[in-house]
Amino acid sequence: MQVTTILNRISRFKSFVFVRVIWSSLAPELELEVEIQPRARSKPICSGCHLPAPGYDHLPERRFTFVPLWGIAVFFAYAMRRVKCSTCGVKVEEVPWSDGKSPHTTIFRWFLAKWARRLSWREVAMVFHVSWEGVFRSVEMAVAWGLGQRDLNGIQAIGVDEILWHRGHKYLTLVYQIENGFKRLLWVGKDRTTLSLLGFFRMLGKERSSALRFVCSDMWKPYLRVIARKAAGAIHVLDRFHIMSRMNKAIDEVRAKEAKRLKADGYEPVLKHSRWCLLKRPKNLTEGQAVKLKELLEYNLRAVRAYLLREEFQRLWLYLSPFWAGRFMKGWCTKVMRSRLDPMKKVAQMIRSHEGLILNWFRARGTISAAAVEGLNNKVKLVMRRSYGFRTKRAIEIALYHNLGRLPEPYFTHEFC
Repeated sequence: MQVTTILNRISRFKSFVFVRVIWSSLAPELELEVEIQPRARSKPICSGCHLPAPGYDHLPERRFTFVPLWGIAVFFAYAMRRVKCSTCGVKVEEVPWSDGKSPHTTIFRWFLAKWARRLSWREVAMVFHVSWEGVFRSVEMAVAWGLGQRDLNGIQAIGVDEILWHRGHKYLTLVYQIENGFKRLLWVGKDRTTLSLLGFFRMLGKERSSALRFVCSDMWKPYLRVIARKAAGAIHVLDRFHIMSRMNKAIDEVRAKEAKRLKADGYEPVLKHSRWCLLKRPKNLTEGQAVKLKELLEYNLRAVRAYLLREEFQRLWLYLSPFWAGRFMKGWCTKVMRSRLDPMKKVAQMIRSHEGLILNWFRARGTISAAAVEGLNNKVKLVMRRSYGFRTKRAIEIALYHNLGRLPEPYFTHEFC
């Protein structure tokens, strides 16, 4: 079987024929060069209006990278025609295997994009002997095609969060679909402002926004305002992770202040190396940390009292009824406000001010997984760590959509990649 026969089977182009395949003499390594010619009496297509037009002249032969064959680089060689279009003037013809001025065929760009989901862009560029820019443009093309083809109908539950992507307090607003069995990235917005989230709801549209049943977010005020306005019919759930994160920060603040006070007063530094003993859940402690925690519980320390209040609050998530959960939460907040632990009192005030949204967690239990937002955030961090960070917002946006957007792709023969 000849290579031209294989190419005609997997990549047949209307109005063009594969003439022959030869060993290229342009490089010391083994390269296959596939010569392409237009069919007799076929008219070139204007790249401006995409309509047939009479020929004008020929340009020098160009080479387009194709998918490697048996580890051998493959190139299409074709002398582009120029057309004299009555509408667009003199233009270079449009060819079906590539677009614009790209030196790579469309199939090869999809090939690179698929590998770029498994490896870093730099590694893909090194393995397939292309530039980093070539890999980026390939992924950008795949993302643009996927965003245009994705289906946004039927979305019922979303999660909203922000993530730090660059030094200097540069944040991204991320919106996920977090329904059980289907989780994906829907939106990447610059900064964590009201306009960032409004951009998502404008993209989603009024009809789809009104069909949302559940929204999960943290307590960032711009997000709360936009969600109350644009998804008023949805049950708004505060993310349990962020509530407990605030509480852990309060415990750490109490511990740090008390450790300094004990040192200044000349007491034994019992709180030294105790940070993770107090912040971790008991089931996650190492053997040494468990011993240290047992020792700390024998002291009447402010940090220990804050820890015990945190552990008592964990009972809230065991309730099934929002009514009884609310009763427990009110009693816990009252106890904290009498504890004289200022950081914990701030947490109690925060819980009181968001009581309704916290209780929505019990109304939505079993329907959505709020932990899915943090799981997807971990994948976002993995994408950034694998790429050693990004310098531009456009680059990270493309990478996140490509890895987490579950975007559709056209069918190609080269599914092995």
